[in-house]
Amino acid sequence: MVDDSTDAPLTADLAAHAPLLRVLRVTGNVTRAAQQLGIPQPTASRRLALLGERLGAPVIVPAGRGIRLTRAGELLADAADRALDVLDKGVRQAREEIDPQRGQVVLGFLHLMGRSLVPRLLRDFRATHPHARFSLVQGSRQDIVDRLLAGAIDLALIAPPPEGSEVESVTLTEEELFVSLPRGHRLATSERVRLSDLAAEDFVLLEHGYGLRRITDDLCARAGFTPRIAFEGQESDTVRGLVAAGLGVAVLPKFGPGTPAGVTEVPLSPRVTRAIGLAWPSAHPLPPAVTAFRDFVRDRAQRPA
Repeated sequence: MVDDSTDAPLTADLAAHAPLLRVLRVTGNVTRAAQQLGIPQPTASRRLALLGERLGAPVIVPAGRGIRLTRAGELLADAADRALDVLDKGVRQAREEIDPQRGQVVLGFLHLMGRSLVPRLLRDFRATHPHARFSLVQGSRQDIVDRLLAGAIDLALIAPPPEGSEVESVTLTEEELFVSLPRGHRLATSERVRLSDLAAEDFVLLEHGYGLRRITDDLCARAGFTPRIAFEGQESDTVRGLVAAGLGVAVLPKFGPGTPAGVTEVPLSPRVTRAIGLAWPSAHPLPPAVTAFRDFVRDRAQRPA
């Protein structure tokens, strides 16, 4: 019979051996996990046996030439992941409290913003914070929001900014959207294009989860039709390339500077814009370097145009 009157011994062992469970879940091999952690393989095996003994059930079982975590082992690995994430943040905050100028910012943003907005903000911020370090994460709007809420990134540059009590945000700018048409398209010489004029066209869209996809779907719905989708992609440059090849039309921000080869960009009627904003979690305080960058961006957004 296992004495479950207290979980303190198991908790202590889990805290000590959490990195082993995290690596083991990825490698599926005790020897490789031990090598990654820089410990002898017998030591790793003893630690796993001790966890199983404390728990009262094995945490690993053989699987082919390797091993796999049991259901109980998976649950402990999940707990270990969460605990290590909290510890990582604590270490980071402690280090930045000592020297906030050398802190790190994990910044998530949409692919389109990597062309000019993100480089411009980082350049200007590092002019006064030359030792700040950035980890840059790109993805769809939904992916970036999910990572922000999960704590995997510190700040998010997205369009439109998310709503809800879990996040705070500030709007940086309103970006106009255009219809991207193949050169020689019947509407390419128009001063403005209504969405209803495109009801019979093939569309090249970003996949679901991207802000521009939602905006395009909503605009078409308000114009009284469902877009006929020819292609879906994950990057705006690919979408523009398909438009240039004559494979459809798209709703995108202006390319800038200049216009991509083979594409004509025509304003929409009525004018359509999307808000670009910086978002951060509201549930916990931000590390000093993250706070400094957040305040820098927020101050820039609030300056008179």
